[in-house]
Amino acid sequence: MAEYSFSLSTLWYNIVQQLCYNPQEPLMFSSGLFWVLIIIFLPIYSLVKSRRTMMAIFVTLFSLFFFYKSSGLCFFFLLATSVVDWALAQYIDKCKKRAMRKLALAVSLLCSVGMLVYFKYANFLLFNFDAIVGRNFQPLDIILPVGISFYTFRTVSYVVDVYNKKIPATTSLLDYVFFLSFFPCLIAGPVVRASEFMPQLHENKAPTREQVYGGMWLIMLGIIKKAVFADYIAQYVNIAYGNPTGYSGVELLMAILGYSMQIYCDFSGYSDMAIGLGSMMGFNLGVNFDFPYRSLNVTEFWRRWHISLSFWLRDYIYISMGGNRKGKLRQYVNLMTTMLVGGLWHGAAWNFIIWGAGHGLALCVHKFLMPSLKKIPDNIVVKFISWLLTFSLVTLLFVFFRADSFDTVWAMLCGTVTRFDVAYFPVFLKVRYTWCALMIIIFAMHFVPKDFYNRVRTWYINSWWICKFIIFLVVVQLVIEFSSADVQPLIYAQF
Repeated sequence: MAEYSFSLSTLWYNIVQQLCYNPQEPLMFSSGLFWVLIIIFLPIYSLVKSRRTMMAIFVTLFSLFFFYKSSGLCFFFLLATSVVDWALAQYIDKCKKRAMRKLALAVSLLCSVGMLVYFKYANFLLFNFDAIVGRNFQPLDIILPVGISFYTFRTVSYVVDVYNKKIPATTSLLDYVFFLSFFPCLIAGPVVRASEFMPQLHENKAPTREQVYGGMWLIMLGIIKKAVFADYIAQYVNIAYGNPTGYSGVELLMAILGYSMQIYCDFSGYSDMAIGLGSMMGFNLGVNFDFPYRSLNVTEFWRRWHISLSFWLRDYIYISMGGNRKGKLRQYVNLMTTMLVGGLWHGAAWNFIIWGAGHGLALCVHKFLMPSLKKIPDNIVVKFISWLLTFSLVTLLFVFFRADSFDTVWAMLCGTVTRFDVAYFPVFLKVRYTWCALMIIIFAMHFVPKDFYNRVRTWYINSWWICKFIIFLVVVQLVIEFSSADVQPLIYAQF
């Protein structure tokens, strides 16, 4: 009996430990615990779905627990932001005096953006200030809440839309907390807006068969992208970026190309899982990636890459500053400012600012050359050259995005040029044939007609359960075969 009691107490202790926040193992979609929780969550969700209030309470509590497991007690900041912005939005919606409405909007933005600046940029700003005045900087002990930028963008868009009379302020605090903390897009987006999400919450429609199985298909696709392609490709990329002086030009070039594929698979895979989970719950979270490496120019790239963020920057930064309505020079200034904000949003470091500035400059050049480009014949040769230039630019700028210092950037780029020898290609292919095969597959998938993907998805939705089960087993086996000892953290979780 004593042994049996000891086993039960040990089991209970282990369960409690799993439910407590562990900064070394934050809860992510790539965590096994998360999928165990989802298996428990979905049946309960289906039971309470028809009772809207009960459903909203259940999902909100689960979302807050998910955020607690990801960021610890920082979830209190999310609750505080929710209450403040909900109350201020109520006031803005009812107030008739324009000056007071502007003041309430300013207070809301100051609270939301101020919290983001403190957590994400305080050490960066203090470091650069102390470098200017010559002081010895000691970093503040600040724990960055996971995905803080994503829910800050959601709350900003909500309050601004209420101020601009695009949407009414919700009278339910529960509904607003539900929207802000909705766990599928809490950590790494998509940046869903209240104008798109709230009507779905109010309608509370039961998920259709297409939504449920289409969501399952997206989740499995996302798992393959993240756990198979991204994590496997990352193993070599991390090694090369960790010691760029120890590799040949060919090896460095492959690492540079590899990171372009890694970040796409990593982030689009996570987005697929988030959108798939939302779909299974009856919510349409939109599309966040649309084969970005097909793009023929940098403007098209930003219409296909991280679509929810691109459109957020366009609507709330670029258009708010005047967009293209105040002349060409002002348009270029607005583009550069928007992309600098986008670069700084990705991280508190100069390499992210350079990355954003590079894309801003490329967008300005493309807009400037647009009248001349329209006169060039639109044939296959021109399209190929346009694609090659766009992909090369995007890949080059990703070096700044990935490198941890400018010394690493210089070592990667300089080493690629000065130590490049085509003879290394066959050797690299022979040694890393699996890695190269995965690179070719994910690259080729960009150029498969979209109609093909739609047909495969439709077939999966309508297939027998045994087919779905076999596909599930294949996905699990692929993850097991390609998994490494260290699961690669989600790149965009830090943003």
